Parts: sequence; C-alpha cells; structure tokens
Amino acid sequence: MASIKNLKKDIDYTLGDIIDICRLTAQLNPNVDVDKSEAIVDEVFETFDTLIVKINAKNVENKKAHFKAISVELEDKANALIEKVNNL
Repeated sequence: MASIKNLKKDIDYTLGDIIDICRLTAQLNPNVDVDKSEAIVDEVFETFDTLIVKINAKNVENKKAHFKAISVELEDKANALIEKVNNL
C-alpha cells in the first residue's frame, strides 16, 4: 500500500507547487490578472479533488493499471496547469 501513499504525496506536492507558483507570479508581476490566477488555483483544487476520489475508489478491478493511469493523468493535468500559469 506504500504506492498509494506515495501517489497521494505526489499529487499533494505537485499541485501544491503549482499553487505556489501561481500565487508568486501574481504577487511579483503587477501585469498579471489576479482573477485569472485565482481561476487557475481553483482549477488546481478541482483537479486535486478529482484525483483523490479516483485513488479512493474501491471498485477497481486492476489496481496497478488504475494507479498508473492516475499517475499519468496527474502528469498531464499538471503540465496543462503549468502552461496556463506560464501564459499569465
């Protein structure tokens, strides 16, 4: 069960870092629209909730494939969110 624990940590650290980057960008750059920045933060929270629900699903047939898919989804969503922050 250590892989579930590590996956949850990966989600927490990755999305937490994106929130930090987003807020720092908004604070350090006066040209950034704060509303767009907060919309990205809200999207990060929605992503976190979605991924945690998927991890906690009990009716999974192939757990290894399920968790691998969640890991890939985390990477894809994190990259998309970072692109949005970079476009601020």
